[in-house]
Amino acid sequence: MDGPEHIYRKLQQHLDKQAVGYPATRSGAEIRILQRFFSPEEARLAMHLTYQPDSIEHIKESAQNSGIAPGGVEGLLDNMAGNGVIGLVEKEGTRCFCTIPFIVGMFEGQLKRLTPEFLGDVEQYTSDKAFGLAFLGTKLPQMRTIPVGESISVEHQVATYDHIADVINGSDGPFAIIECICRKIAGLKGETCKKTYRQETCMAIGDMAKNVIQYANGRAIGKEEALEIARMNESDGLVFQPSNTQKVDFVCACCGCCCGMLSLQKALPRPVDFWATNYYASVNAGTCSGCGICVERCQVNAMTVDDSMGTASVNLDRCIGCGNCVTTCPTGAMSLLKKEKETAPPRDSEELYDVIIANKKGTLGKMKLARKLLRVKNE
Repeated sequence: MDGPEHIYRKLQQHLDKQAVGYPATRSGAEIRILQRFFSPEEARLAMHLTYQPDSIEHIKESAQNSGIAPGGVEGLLDNMAGNGVIGLVEKEGTRCFCTIPFIVGMFEGQLKRLTPEFLGDVEQYTSDKAFGLAFLGTKLPQMRTIPVGESISVEHQVATYDHIADVINGSDGPFAIIECICRKIAGLKGETCKKTYRQETCMAIGDMAKNVIQYANGRAIGKEEALEIARMNESDGLVFQPSNTQKVDFVCACCGCCCGMLSLQKALPRPVDFWATNYYASVNAGTCSGCGICVERCQVNAMTVDDSMGTASVNLDRCIGCGNCVTTCPTGAMSLLKKEKETAPPRDSEELYDVIIANKKGTLGKMKLARKLLRVKNE
């Protein structure tokens, strides 16, 4: 049987074969993170999970030669799910477990277990080129951007998955509200969010909400409170980023000062190449006063004001179509337009990860992506 010194490397290699990947780095931070997440026995069992949810009985069959007593499998799975490092969904009344990506997934499950040492390892790992290429190298992003409701013109035929109120109203629930982990980390560093004083802004829906409630990682809310929190998020100018699925598992409400995803967006030379969105902002130069409110409102540095012309302009390589610039424009010069080709997200997370793994880049694909990023950066 493999000793503890080998089991975490084997788990890393197993996770790297899943949909989003968990690559090795020279720093070894990925192993230190796994050692925090899993006991050796849990790590051994986790290697019998994939991104496709599987029943306890099937997992027991798969793990029967691993040295783990069958009677202990369910307890280990429950403990890992409670620690936020594997997924738990209910399929036809049967509890099923699966691997989840590091981001979005295992990292966000550590809301109550943040330490300086852990955050140091996370920063070292996520800043490594290998992680960046794995994260950006998926055919479909794990998250997408949907507009704030008030920014959408009545003439648009808006799909339910592109409207936050429809996402909430169309779900049977349950709903849970969670502290924003990015904002919490900023607070631990002594940094204050420039957009909102509220911590509870991110929402879990359905199976994810059940897990959040069961393992006390957030609090249960009703549909009306969910809608009210969404309205407050809109008012504060936060960006809605749900799971990139029609059956939405979560809705993050993000700010450009704290959010890791929007910070990545701002760091990329042409972020729209790696973002899922069906809308973009447009300026009517004839009615624009050049006041600059849209620049302050934009969370991703997509808006500028040309001092010589006295009007705002949109960088379409950066605009993610959140609509926050539209709702506060005093002259009504800003509008949100639908892209010529609308993209419907996959039905659910399992289908999303099927698409991602079917198009997963190998070494050559990652090299091409690295060259593309470098080329665009130097243009």
